Amino acid sequence: MTEPYRTSPTNPAIGEIQTEPDRISDMPYAPAMRVTAGSDMLFISGATPAKLYHKHPHDFSEHDHPTDIRKQVHLAMKNIKDILDHEGLTWTDIIKVNKYLTDMRDLEEMTFALKEYFGDWTPASTALCINQLSTPGARIELEMIAVYPK
Repeated sequence: MTEPYRTSPTNPAIGEIQTEPDRISDMPYAPAMRVTAGSDMLFISGATPAKLYHKHPHDFSEHDHPTDIRKQVHLAMKNIKDILDHEGLTWTDIIKVNKYLTDMRDLEEMTFALKEYFGDWTPASTALCINQLSTPGARIELEMIAVYPK
């Protein structure tokens, strides 16, 4: 096992794996993340631009989403930040991001918006294009995994 390319500045249990470090500027995510055993993990449910707490079954008046993908990303990230803050975690405790888009043409704009939160921290990542999300007008859902510092 090799040393990670870098470790999280807030969590030494998380190591970023880069097999080609000279190409890191080409990638908005890490190919892999290593978690040293013995850490607790937080699995964050998918967040859309809808408020974190909303009625179920859905009251669609609570789901008047902006059409701009960056605004939708910011709303979803606010929901995730509320969870991270509640748990005393930061963006650099995130090791995995699953991104669900209803239009893959939004991928680049979504990536730019996410960089505003993650900076140069690049968790492992997967992006999928799906037919639709839980409420009309939602174009993005973000699901994340975080690791608590030891």
